[in-house]
Amino acid sequence: MTSLPAVRGAHLVGSINQPTAADTLAIVAENLGGYVARIPDGEVGERYHWILFQGTRFEAVAGLSRVPGEPFMIAGFDLRKIVLDGTVPAAELKFGPLGYAEAALASYQDFKALRDAGAIAEGTRFQVAIPSPLAPLGSYLVASDQAAVYPAYAVAMEREIAEISAGIPAQDLAIQIDLAVEFSHIEKVSVGGNTPDCWYVEGADPTTEEIIDAATSLAAPVAAAVPEDVQFGVHLCYGDVAEKHFAEPADAANLTAVANALSAKVSRPIEFLHLPVPIERDDAAYFAPLANLALHPETELFLGLVHHEDGTDGAARRIAGARPALAAAGLTEFGIATECGFGRGPADRTAPLLRLHADIIQAAKA
Repeated sequence: MTSLPAVRGAHLVGSINQPTAADTLAIVAENLGGYVARIPDGEVGERYHWILFQGTRFEAVAGLSRVPGEPFMIAGFDLRKIVLDGTVPAAELKFGPLGYAEAALASYQDFKALRDAGAIAEGTRFQVAIPSPLAPLGSYLVASDQAAVYPAYAVAMEREIAEISAGIPAQDLAIQIDLAVEFSHIEKVSVGGNTPDCWYVEGADPTTEEIIDAATSLAAPVAAAVPEDVQFGVHLCYGDVAEKHFAEPADAANLTAVANALSAKVSRPIEFLHLPVPIERDDAAYFAPLANLALHPETELFLGLVHHEDGTDGAARRIAGARPALAAAGLTEFGIATECGFGRGPADRTAPLLRLHADIIQAAKA
């Protein structure tokens, strides 16, 4: 008889609604410190709305301009599209700092201070989340210019990774890449008015399998840019607009396919992988495709099955639903998480939600 995988540890995707990085690090350490190997800074400040702040970085590049018209403002950000304006060839575009390295290096000082004070346990890593280049590009560039601009933006993102890795000791650092826009393409759904344009796939009407293959091929070089002595992981995401997915996955098949494609294409270690579990799904059919997972042996799997709405009981049902498929995949343990970050939820929910993770892990051991 195959034993069912144990539940060990928790993962925090990134966004956490607290005023500052120091506040985030402290509240996580206090309420969940014994169960997390990595702590993010909460994606505070301009990163609160994930990638929306990247519009100003595109606009600052010589050769790129906003489309004419009145600003289209959401959450303080102008979401008008950006185009190649013809003043600089696409091959000569040069992005300035994107902001991820600057934020990470500043927040790491707060992390060190709390660790030195004993609030954060020794051996805990500081976690930095960055989007795949496809996400900001798809949100801001007109579809016809995305292929031409992608190389310059990808170079800038890899430069951010290099600066983060140079400024934070490898033994203290974990870098996570968020794949979200990819799933709107895979599921062929519009997000925020952005109709999927799979310019990176040959053919006018690519299949799901072709999109997964091409999208993961784009992501693999970004993963390879993370130094091998830095922990690396991937967050597979179906979005978090008003705490809702842009589409509910029919089951975990596409998540499994993306995870397997990344595992095959990324040669460096993948220390952790996170994927979502909708609140309504505790049935075997949702989890069944996970039996086909073919992860790196070092990869820790975290299922985003924690939902504040139904607490430990709901999580227990989803854990029970997942365990047989994970056992069939050869996993002996897995961890838990929320579906996405919880930075867009109310701040006063943060501490109870962190403690809920601990309660679920303890209940799963009982």
